[in-house]
Amino acid sequence: MIQLETKLKWFLSYAIKVYVMGCKPASVEDLNVLHLSDNFLVVNKACDIPINADTAEKHPVTIATQLNHRFPHLADPSVKFGFRFCHRLDYSTSGVLAIALNKIAAKESGDAFNTKKTHKYYLALVHGHVEEDTVIINKDIGYDSRPDYSYRMCSSDKEYCIQPKWAITKFLVLQRGTYDGKPATKLLMKLITGRRHQLRVHCHEIGHTIVGDYTYSNKTDIYPYRMFLHAYRLVLPNKLEEIDILTEDPFSEHEPRNKWCPAETAHELSTEVFSVL
Repeated sequence: MIQLETKLKWFLSYAIKVYVMGCKPASVEDLNVLHLSDNFLVVNKACDIPINADTAEKHPVTIATQLNHRFPHLADPSVKFGFRFCHRLDYSTSGVLAIALNKIAAKESGDAFNTKKTHKYYLALVHGHVEEDTVIINKDIGYDSRPDYSYRMCSSDKEYCIQPKWAITKFLVLQRGTYDGKPATKLLMKLITGRRHQLRVHCHEIGHTIVGDYTYSNKTDIYPYRMFLHAYRLVLPNKLEEIDILTEDPFSEHEPRNKWCPAETAHELSTEVFSVL
């Protein structure tokens, strides 16, 4: 019964996005390239598309299929899906995604991520007004062991949390205003650690769930055209070349679908703002 209800809610959410909001599903041609060199390919991943998938029937379009379509000459047949992804982004998350184009680049990026030398910044719209301009969340995250919530993560203070790991996120308030007429806050967030669903769980834990986050709103936030989480900037130190990629802000108040109306600005979204985090 719970699974049927979940499927119905997901279908309703999908129908709203496609038929009401006019959001067309990504096609294999819809690949936004931010950087291309002999060592790295960086793309601006669209929301609601997986990085790769084992079954084409469920996910006919993935970042991997887009890459193979656009850059077949760069695909490595010895690698599953043809490309070496340096890191992951959730299905619903958009933004900067780096791909290593050879084994040396893959090792360099792997070393940078493993030693926490990378800097990853995200933009988000969250429900409610975050009172403090700067917030540091230090809360371990683990798997939700409940049978109907196996796809979720949770904080370690929950009795059903298993295998928790250290997790730290820094939040900076950019603007406070309204989303669709209700209080909302625009955040710049920096990942200090990189746990699965870390930003989504930490936002939910402080009482400010990300707008459009179907999973952590207990499957109630189905009306936004997307989840408002975007990988905005990636700094990837390595010995081969400088990788410091910044995208545009997809959550501008000038995009009608965002339904975002800022009322006050705590920090301007400029190059100087990163030093605050």
